[in-house]
Amino acid sequence: MSTAVLVGRPAAALVLPARFERVPVVAAVALLPWLAVLAACHETPWVVLDLLEFSALLSLDALLRRRSAAAGWAGGAVALLLAGDALADIACAGPGHAVLAALVMALGVELPLAVVCVLLGRAVLATR
Repeated sequence: MSTAVLVGRPAAALVLPARFERVPVVAAVALLPWLAVLAACHETPWVVLDLLEFSALLSLDALLRRRSAAAGWAGGAVALLLAGDALADIACAGPGHAVLAALVMALGVELPLAVVCVLLGRAVLATR
């Protein structure tokens, strides 16, 4: 099939239920205890990265509530931060249980959250 045939068709959008719109703010609040643990352990680089994720999640939530077109960009930014965090966690983890814990966090929390944030941002763009 040629690409000319596909150009006129609208892209099939994955529609998330409305309850998913609260995911960014819930994730940001859930990040606070972890930030406290990292700060107590003097893990400054990880605190900075997680503070960036925290602020990006809250920004995405605010843009989603306003139905702003910028939510698409914010969703992508949050996803990039989360994917980078997952990659850094896996790369910096020691052998054995540490790398297993990093993989579980990446595959069970960070990457699925990144996908949800991208889809939420795209959903705002699709409704405009």
